[in-house]
Amino acid sequence: MHRMEEFELRSYQKEVVERALKGENVIIWLPTGGGKTRAAVYIARRHLETTANAKVMVLVNKVHLVDQHYTKEFKPYLGNGYRLMKVSGDSQEKDFFGIVVQDNDVIICTAQILYNALINKEEAKHTELSDITLLIIDECHHTHKESVYNKIMRCYLEKKLKGQRRIPQILGLTASPGTGGAKALEEAVNHVLEICANLDSVIVSTKNYTPELEEKVPRPQKTFDIVEKRAADPFGDHIKWMMQQIHGFMNLPPDVRLRECGTQEYEADVVILEQRGVSQDNRLLAQCAIHLRQYNDALLINDTLRMMDAYRSLEEFYNTKVTTAIDGTDYFLVGLFQENQVELKNFAADPRYENPKMEKLESTLLGQFGPDVQSRGILFSRTRRSTRCLLDWVQKKRTLQKAGIKAAILTGAGNGITYMTQNEQADTIRNFRNGTLNLLISTSVAEEGLDIPECNLVVRYGLLTNEIAQQQASGRARARDSQYSVVAQEGGREIRREHLNEYLEELTGKAIARVQSMSEHEFRRKINEIQTQAIIMNKVLQNRETEKKNRHAASSIRILCRNCFAQVASGSDFKLLENAHYVNVNPDFKNHYKLGGKVVLERRFEDWEPGCTVSCNNGNCNKDWGFEMKYKKVAILPNLAIKNFALETPDGRITVKKWKDVPFMVEEFTFEQYCSDFFPDLFD
Repeated sequence: MHRMEEFELRSYQKEVVERALKGENVIIWLPTGGGKTRAAVYIARRHLETTANAKVMVLVNKVHLVDQHYTKEFKPYLGNGYRLMKVSGDSQEKDFFGIVVQDNDVIICTAQILYNALINKEEAKHTELSDITLLIIDECHHTHKESVYNKIMRCYLEKKLKGQRRIPQILGLTASPGTGGAKALEEAVNHVLEICANLDSVIVSTKNYTPELEEKVPRPQKTFDIVEKRAADPFGDHIKWMMQQIHGFMNLPPDVRLRECGTQEYEADVVILEQRGVSQDNRLLAQCAIHLRQYNDALLINDTLRMMDAYRSLEEFYNTKVTTAIDGTDYFLVGLFQENQVELKNFAADPRYENPKMEKLESTLLGQFGPDVQSRGILFSRTRRSTRCLLDWVQKKRTLQKAGIKAAILTGAGNGITYMTQNEQADTIRNFRNGTLNLLISTSVAEEGLDIPECNLVVRYGLLTNEIAQQQASGRARARDSQYSVVAQEGGREIRREHLNEYLEELTGKAIARVQSMSEHEFRRKINEIQTQAIIMNKVLQNRETEKKNRHAASSIRILCRNCFAQVASGSDFKLLENAHYVNVNPDFKNHYKLGGKVVLERRFEDWEPGCTVSCNNGNCNKDWGFEMKYKKVAILPNLAIKNFALETPDGRITVKKWKDVPFMVEEFTFEQYCSDFFPDLFD
């Protein structure tokens, strides 16, 4: 056995690992920065030393945490004596994950990869839960409803309730199980029990060494940076007036009640209104709703950022709309914007009406940054667009540049222009760690788990989130004497939410204490009850899904463009490729679309590569539909997002967000069938 880095646990960590070392299923509840991962590494190491044929699987819920856990925690302490492997969506290893699991002692991966391996029956890709002896679940409060953690745990529970012996030991890690939306103790207790049941675990926390824990994990100094309301907001008022013009134009159905403009509630209302317009074949209603959502977005931006950011968001939207107008509705809506464009832009450029929140944010940042101050901060904001606007603002603001702020954006990984690639994420985090950057402007992706020890300022800007996110964010402020600041309007919703979160955080603690004080017998009884119910409910839901899938024959469904309502395909034209891509295999379909720019994806895929974007070619429509993909170098298949279409079913017209929600069965794509349809002479 090679020597590995030795490490001692702190006494409060020893206390929480005790039951896990005896082989029990345990959730460890420690505050952010309390060293949960280190405790997990310790348990993993003891497990590897004492268990025959041990295999440890570490699951995380964000791609950037795979690398962090591997490099900073598991590799240094286990890497000399054991074989470790990290796997995420863009590593080649995922294509033969079954073999990776056989050949390694410790595997660190995103949860989806394990789940795919559990349901994939191909030998090189398949894994059984019985192959794993210790399953570590990071940020385990996500184990509920349809999350991928919970799907994995359902496989586990089904095995357990059938009495199968060979199932892994479970170790969950969380800084905050939350209250599951509960505001009363009884319900919060039930929520904690549910998380325990889903993870089949007891929950442990520090009891005897709380002072040491508090010494090690200082709570940041919390400040509310309160802003007065704007004296006047002619820009926002003018947008609201324009929205009223649209309301008048679309003569709203009498039963439709739209809530207040400029709120997330209003956004929810117009999203539903658009769906209604589509289902009633009322293009006027649907299009007006789409435009109203853009104006509402501009109001939300105006509320948190610069007026010019809000103006530009409208300008961008209307740039594409000018060339794609189809009918009178479009001409009215585009005309309304063009007639008011100059006035809006003038208001937006008038410094007298600028957003006071930006000034407050500036002074909050200047309070911590300066030419000779070594500070590190994270600024959390709601949307990817707001992070871009804030970066632009920081880079143009002379005072902030003088203070030596070097900022960059950190947002979630994904594909599309506004997402970051995983490599860009990793680079940004590395530059922040080594001090090349000193301010991250981030969406909630960095709230959980990102370990940046030197961070001494966390600012939440224009955010309404739950108590878990709040605790996670404030836990990013790790340095001594750090500050956690909430910039908000006086009497505003952010402050009310923040105070509610403090109360909920306290409630979570009480609920956990209550669960911990239950007798073993009562706790087990409750857990078994919840587990049995969950399995039954899941079966019922699965049957419902199947029923829904069989509601209509695929050939009885007509597929329409969501923008111009042209009929472009039948449900039976679609096939499901490799359990992931919904493609149209009808050769005539290409008459309905035109090609746009080439799609560039960072990672390589086993059997396919992306081609160009496709959009509706009915007249002037140009609605984006998806992209062509090239499969096995031969088949060119349009891969379409169903949210860009409407479905005409025997029960009426509907829209769905995701393919999994369509009311008919999509058959699997078989390459042989495709080839014999397209190249029949080869098969004679």
